[in-house]
Amino acid sequence: MLESKDLRKISDLEESWKFTIGDDLIWANPNFDDSNWESIKVPGAWENYGFNGYDGHAWYRTTFSGSSIRNEPHIYLNLGYIDDVDQVFINGHLIGFSGSFPPDFHTAYKALRLYYVPKKLLKTDGSNVIAVRVFDTVHGGGIISGSIGLYAPNHSIKVHIMEGIWKFSYGDSIDWKQPKFNDTKWENKIVPSFWKSEGWNIKKFYENRNQKPEYGWYRKNFILPDNLNTDNLVAVLGKIDDFDRVFINGKMIGSTNDGKPFGISQSYQETRIYRIPRNYLRDGTNLIAVRVADMGGEAGIYEGPIGILEEDDAGEFIRSER
Repeated sequence: MLESKDLRKISDLEESWKFTIGDDLIWANPNFDDSNWESIKVPGAWENYGFNGYDGHAWYRTTFSGSSIRNEPHIYLNLGYIDDVDQVFINGHLIGFSGSFPPDFHTAYKALRLYYVPKKLLKTDGSNVIAVRVFDTVHGGGIISGSIGLYAPNHSIKVHIMEGIWKFSYGDSIDWKQPKFNDTKWENKIVPSFWKSEGWNIKKFYENRNQKPEYGWYRKNFILPDNLNTDNLVAVLGKIDDFDRVFINGKMIGSTNDGKPFGISQSYQETRIYRIPRNYLRDGTNLIAVRVADMGGEAGIYEGPIGILEEDDAGEFIRSER
């Protein structure tokens, strides 16, 4: 929840946004001309602003000045609560999503939309465009509530934030820890979140379980910032349901598994903090791979904070982010 994160609002986006019903991915393009669209207040259900009874696709667009985020190393976009499903683009780049669109519809209306925005996607001089694609089935529809805006952490910890879009596959193969493995056909998943809230096919996931663990893998490439001391780094991976093994460039850096069965195991409540040996890291692009074993219920890397930072700052990072 946003209220438990040590964030401050740096740009208020509770205002009139451009709005239209329908669906076309070209509307994510920052150069698209939306001047003929309606204006609608955000937050608020679209049924309260002239679209009573409408169920289906719709898009929102707005802009913000780069001057508001110029001096902030880490930015989050808070879109509150959206009914039912969303995809969010900044300057044409997908930065977050919750639920799944038809034909495999899965609502995420209870999920807080708090998305990390990579600074490299933002223009610190000039205007930035936010585009939000929404699908609604019943009730109000749209960006319905919340403290909408851009936020930044109050702390000044040097950290490479790992929250956001990861590659994900259901199943298990030891080859998936290797940097050379081709994961381009894998699903995109938001981390942190449960698989269920990301629209994963839960019916398929629970078929033929026979009380055996089910496996899923996450992968993400990263480049460390120059200001981190690579001799003293840890990976903070928040909380994972249930068990995990974590690899950097194919080499395991840590694992959590108390060996207890579903309903008794407490591994899902433990915050993962694993030291990264310097010789495991490469100059340039590195890969982190996380193998997750789920014993029942919801699953995945479900709670942050998630990042790579110096070991001495790990405690403050965890306290300040959650």
